Amino acid sequence: MIKKLFVSLSMLLFLSCIRAPDIKEPEVDISPPDSWIAGDARSPSQKNEENSDWWQHFHDPALDSLIRESLRHNHNLQAASARVDMAISQARISSAELYPQLNGGVTAARRKQQIFGMPSIGGTGESSVSTMTSNNFGASLDVSWEIDLWGRIRSGRSAALADVQASQVDWYGAKLSLTGQLAKMWYAAIELNRQVDLSQAALENYQLSVRRIKERYEKGLVSSLDYRMAESAVATAEANFLARQQQLESARRQLEIMLGRYPAAEIEINKNAVPHLEYVPAGLPAELVSKRPDLISAERRIAAAKKRVSQAKASLYPRIALTGSAGQSSSELENLLDGDFSVWSIIGNIVHPLFQGGRLLAGVKSAQSNAEMQLAQFAQSLLNAYAEVENALAAERYLAGQETALETAAHQAAAACELAEDRYRRGLVNVFSMLEAQRNSLQAESQLINIRRQRIDARVDLCLGLGGGIDMSGVLGESKK
Repeated sequence: MIKKLFVSLSMLLFLSCIRAPDIKEPEVDISPPDSWIAGDARSPSQKNEENSDWWQHFHDPALDSLIRESLRHNHNLQAASARVDMAISQARISSAELYPQLNGGVTAARRKQQIFGMPSIGGTGESSVSTMTSNNFGASLDVSWEIDLWGRIRSGRSAALADVQASQVDWYGAKLSLTGQLAKMWYAAIELNRQVDLSQAALENYQLSVRRIKERYEKGLVSSLDYRMAESAVATAEANFLARQQQLESARRQLEIMLGRYPAAEIEINKNAVPHLEYVPAGLPAELVSKRPDLISAERRIAAAKKRVSQAKASLYPRIALTGSAGQSSSELENLLDGDFSVWSIIGNIVHPLFQGGRLLAGVKSAQSNAEMQLAQFAQSLLNAYAEVENALAAERYLAGQETALETAAHQAAAACELAEDRYRRGLVNVFSMLEAQRNSLQAESQLINIRRQRIDARVDLCLGLGGGIDMSGVLGESKK
């Protein structure tokens, strides 16, 4: 017996020395430039302003108020907050395995038993029957504790804590995304409000032209072609006006949904709210990893994946556990506290996986593959983040040039429209020239309104791409522990 026990222990010690496959840690082979390629000369030397909510750069009190409301009532943000709570609870579950598990129990039983006896010699020959009733009361206290010698439980706890940090950063990312979408929709609604005003003014102008042309047509001064072309222009302008109104109502409803309101299209739009686009320093490309919530969250998930590799490796080694129990058992309830009726036991055990069909090694490989996948996804997210900032910086420059050109175009088109209308009244040009001049003026003004909104969108994209200046110091501080 002793020999068999010695052989078994020797086998366990030998198997416990088997090492799991080494963790492969692919490196992110991405070298960002020293400065943004699409940025201006000031960007590298400027520091991006920290701990400042990005939308405050617009100096728009209405937007500030809407964002505060959305942060209180938006349901997607509330769902992200619930996911953080779930991750925290899961981390507590993982941490609980580090501590002894204590359970207590109380039992009470009553038993009735009939005992049949043999007939007595010289008696009646009948068997004797007796009844015995017994009580049993018990109280027990059980404790079990796995000694985390190889760090399996600690690795799982660290992975769960990294998941908590990732979920917390995801909440910041959801907040950042919500504020960006809300700002874009707010200024899109403002643009559409102006487009409605512009299309209404155009419709009224076309209607005035029709009345004048109709008077001249009735006097025989112009042909029916002029009158029909003018009527067609009015109908087209009316359709455009109705389409703009529909788009504005849709934008109002989208805003109300983001605010957690019923989509009744009743929100007031301040069409005079024009943000002043101040210069926003872009900082350095190398600083982006520590500023964007999506990249910080991805880094935390890489850390969690690596810890789960360590956890899977530790599962290959023996598990050492201590179990103990103590209790009282008596036929009388009052004797449960009497030490003479106490019983106890303590047991130590070592369990080593000898053969499980490759399940544990496959678990290690799966955890490794997950870590490599997380790292590859991080690298792709990093490239996408660089591209977002570069595109936003380039858009700032190109859209500013387009706005300048469209301002000139709108001014010249308005002057040409006035000239064409005057010449048509004097019979110097035909109706086609006048209608074309009116369409060009309307189109140029509409494009100018739109390009100004596009510049705002580009600024929002730049602020979001740079991380939004949201303070995540609490989460980042914990992640460094």
